[in-house]
Amino acid sequence: MLRFFIIFLVIQGALFTAELTRPIQQAVVIPFTQSIASLSAWLVQRFDDGVIAYSNIIRDQDSGFAVAIEAGCNGVEATIVLVAAMLAMPAPWKLKLIGIGSGFVAIQVMNLLRIITLFYLGQWNKTAFDWAHLYIWQALIMLDVLIVFLIWLRFIPPKEKTADAA
Repeated sequence: MLRFFIIFLVIQGALFTAELTRPIQQAVVIPFTQSIASLSAWLVQRFDDGVIAYSNIIRDQDSGFAVAIEAGCNGVEATIVLVAAMLAMPAPWKLKLIGIGSGFVAIQVMNLLRIITLFYLGQWNKTAFDWAHLYIWQALIMLDVLIVFLIWLRFIPPKEKTADAA
């Protein structure tokens, strides 16, 4: 368990440090965040054609209300936590890659739901928006990470028993 925890912290530290560098921000994080805004607006437009996205912002043209998807709201940090946990576990690489891929999808689906609900909640009540944004959805996204990780753990094959242990 100590081995897992140390590896987890090292990988997480390296990934968070890399994420904060200018080249990674410019090449990966900013374009990814803009695509999340575009996808969120596209999904909302299925029901409400008065919504547009530009850069990292989703705006309702009728009310003028807008939300900006910033660092911490794009699912990148939650994905880093999940990736670090999966890489720190002793498991076959194929299983790690499958877990990371499916975990990324699960986190992003939950994050899209988060963005869309906050977009509508913000138009209804600013106090409820702030509370849901800062407390409810932060906890739910990390709970999603934990649940994905716990489900993934069930697929790790048991360690082989050695002849010495018998």
